[in-house]
Amino acid sequence: MSVHISFELPEDVFSTFRQTPDEFVREMRLASAVKWYELGLVSQSKAAVLSGVSRQEFLAALDKFGVSPFQETAEDIGEALRHG
Repeated sequence: MSVHISFELPEDVFSTFRQTPDEFVREMRLASAVKWYELGLVSQSKAAVLSGVSRQEFLAALDKFGVSPFQETAEDIGEALRHG
C-alpha cells in the first residue's frame, strides 16, 4: 500500500534547481532518504525504498551527497575493538 502526499511549492523553486516538478520530487525524496540514513534513522535498504531507487543507486547518491555508506563512526569501531 502507498500513500499519496501533496504540498505546494513556489514555481520559481523548479527554475532555481533547473528541474521539472517530477525531477525535483525525485531529488527531494533522494535527499530526504540520504539525510535520514546519515542520521541513523533508516537502513540503506529502507532509504533506497523511500527514495524510489535501487540500493546500488542509493549508494551512488551517498557519494554524490558526501555521506559515508558506513553508519559506524571511527569512535564506534575503536570502542568495539577495545571491548572486543
